[in-house]
Amino acid sequence: MSSSPQMIDWDVAIATGVRWVRPGPQVSMADARRAVSELRDLADAVREPVRELTGLHSPEVAGEVAVVDRPGWIRANVDGFRVVLDPLVSRLQERGSVPAGGSVVTAVGSRMTGMQAGLILAYLASRVLGQYELFLPPDASGDEPAGRLTLVAPNIVMVERELGVDTHDFRRWVCLHEETHRTQFTAVPWLRGYVQEQMTEFLLASELDPAAILKRIRAAADAVAGAVRGADDSESLIEAIQTPRQREILDRMTAVMTLVEGHGDYVMDAVGPRVVPSVNEIRDRFNDRRGTAGRTEKAIRRILGIDLKMKQYAQGSRFVRTIVDDVGMAAFNKVWTSPQTLPTKDELSAPHAWRDRVVGGGAIGSGEWYGRSAAGESG
Repeated sequence: MSSSPQMIDWDVAIATGVRWVRPGPQVSMADARRAVSELRDLADAVREPVRELTGLHSPEVAGEVAVVDRPGWIRANVDGFRVVLDPLVSRLQERGSVPAGGSVVTAVGSRMTGMQAGLILAYLASRVLGQYELFLPPDASGDEPAGRLTLVAPNIVMVERELGVDTHDFRRWVCLHEETHRTQFTAVPWLRGYVQEQMTEFLLASELDPAAILKRIRAAADAVAGAVRGADDSESLIEAIQTPRQREILDRMTAVMTLVEGHGDYVMDAVGPRVVPSVNEIRDRFNDRRGTAGRTEKAIRRILGIDLKMKQYAQGSRFVRTIVDDVGMAAFNKVWTSPQTLPTKDELSAPHAWRDRVVGGGAIGSGEWYGRSAAGESG
């Protein structure tokens, strides 16, 4: 009986990523342990301020905070990719679009793509400060939450040193952003499934066969190496495999991720003054750092879509701030009612169009709307 086919050999991806990821900053064992302990404590400490500001309350147990090193981040993300892509491979099998498992073509192709994926993960693993992992392998006991808040300790230490800011404040500031994501995805029952559905549909909407998709992904990965050599005219990895149908789905994916990223940035700064005394200094220095990347770094960011994420932070934060200033947080929380109340791509650039469609025309004082979002009601 043939084995189940793989588009990407994830074991090879992990081995490649772990081998090529840069070592983290030099710290003593005692300092490393203190950093890990403090990050766990801070992630728990900021939970209540985030809930108070957002009005979002989760019925789901928060779960453990994972504080990892760079190889740990690589392994965790591969687990998430498997959760998303395994159902995709099954759907492609049903279409007859995937070669039989165990064939030489499948084995060689998946290993090559695994190496490319590993190199990209190695690059990203030295830059990510934290994330809320949406997709984890199912918990057999059913006791653990579906997602996990993960912080990458060496990267946080590296950036706080580069910025020359108060370490405790910076760590708390990072935790605020990631805790906001945990709150979003645990308090809004439909949000995780919606994002996964959009991702799966995006991949299934390709008009190419898997071999052609992998060829384009490899070309995008090769472009990362080209950027190092000075080439900077390559399209992003996502742009490399778009079809018209995918562009439509990508607009929805971009809109929801812009909202959650911008909401995270807004909460980070709104809660900040109460719990992070030097929040303004941290924000200014962090933004300056984002804008000082060299030519090679900027090219790689564009290829991997990181520039898009940075724009999402800014645009999403402006959207949230505009709506909250206009109608208050409680009315803004109507955004979490259903997929239909999410802002469209166009509404993110015109917040009042979303307000008129979802909340109702005209400004509403923050104390005049007493209803709760579906997210709040679920608790």
